[in-house]
Amino acid sequence: MSDAPATADLAVLNPATEELVATVPAATRDDVDAAVAKAAAAQRGWAAAAPADRARALRRFAAVVDGHIEELALLEVREAGHTLANARWEAGNVRDLLEFAAGGVERLSGRQIPVAGGIDVTFLEPLGVIGVIAPWNFPMPIAAWGLAPALAAGNAVILKPAETTPLTALRLAELALEAGIPEHLFQVLPGHGAVTGDALVEHPGVAKIVFTGSTRVGKQIMAKCADRVKRVTLELGGKSPNIVFADADLETAAAAAPMAYLDNTGQDCCARTRILVQRSVYDRFLELVVPALEAVRVGDPLDEKTQMGPLISRTQLERVRGYVTDDLTTIRGTAPEGPGFWYPPTLVTDVAPTAPVAAEEVFGPVAVVLPFEDEEDAVRLANATEYGLSGSLWTRDLGRALRVSRAVAAGNLSVNSHSSVRYWTPFGGYKQSGLGRELGPDALTAFTETKNVFISTEA
Repeated sequence: MSDAPATADLAVLNPATEELVATVPAATRDDVDAAVAKAAAAQRGWAAAAPADRARALRRFAAVVDGHIEELALLEVREAGHTLANARWEAGNVRDLLEFAAGGVERLSGRQIPVAGGIDVTFLEPLGVIGVIAPWNFPMPIAAWGLAPALAAGNAVILKPAETTPLTALRLAELALEAGIPEHLFQVLPGHGAVTGDALVEHPGVAKIVFTGSTRVGKQIMAKCADRVKRVTLELGGKSPNIVFADADLETAAAAAPMAYLDNTGQDCCARTRILVQRSVYDRFLELVVPALEAVRVGDPLDEKTQMGPLISRTQLERVRGYVTDDLTTIRGTAPEGPGFWYPPTLVTDVAPTAPVAAEEVFGPVAVVLPFEDEEDAVRLANATEYGLSGSLWTRDLGRALRVSRAVAAGNLSVNSHSSVRYWTPFGGYKQSGLGRELGPDALTAFTETKNVFISTEA
């Protein structure tokens, strides 16, 4: 799952300065074997613990994370280049996810089903050892999407962070031990995808894989899991639409459009990178969006006023540059020069919907603006993609909002806003954006097996 040398340690660079932050040993297949054995032993005791005790342990973990929000945020800024405001939110989101999951432990109940000749009950039992493979774009919160509900449901977790962002994951593992989470129940194994990731996916002692990343790698993981009929949750790519109808509040829609795709420098599967604008207001929308784009503050992630930081790596920078070719018509903001992986906020206009920049996931601060004729045309354009993760639509017509929301093939939609992810609501994609759902009230059940037991009353 990675082209990196199998034996090389992980070099963590600061994306804003290109300076070396840390060097982290990469886990081997033998390390994975040892970790799975330890996790399986720890999981048996954890699953046998009283639900109230598990819930209290998770709340202690949340409290310890809360006491280290600033430390975790600063670490995230250094290894991922996130703005300080975003990094603080991400650390707080880990805390909130642990609190939310803790509240579900004592409500993870089965059912009593009416039957003839006896009683029938179901139990929701933990799967065992869960492998969570987290991405570099949101290292802390997405790790917690799998970690928190899996632990709450009685499982052990082995987390493999992305090669470029292992530091916050390692620190979270230390904080878990500090909070009293049993040793080996939550382990972090930094490493290369082709070694550590593959070993987790292929290991017979790992009951489920939770992966967030590219659709290409997600397909590889799904194929490997199929060989053992291993459960899998996949959160993959996106090319989300931002649909602006003529009856919308254009000023508000235009003001919100830039950060809908520039948040986290566009390195977000939910980024609204296809801005679809009804033709009758297309020119006016562009007039309004240009000053909003130019006003976005790009710079030092540690500056409290910064809205957008650097891309994660030089590889990602070159990928983004490759999509914005010289023949395209662009509107650009500004970005720092010198060291760091900087790319300016960019809008592309006068482009075909099938052009690579309009059809493929760029994963950078680039969006296209495309006109549409009517509601039917808007839905057609919105669905003309292999992805279906998220999207937004802007209209004052409630009926249209409901019709279009039902017609757009995406797992997470927002009307007159750009919200996608709340830890108390389900999240996941249609089509090649993924498989399964994370977060929300049913998050814990995704890490359980349903067992049915019939007890005869006639014997």
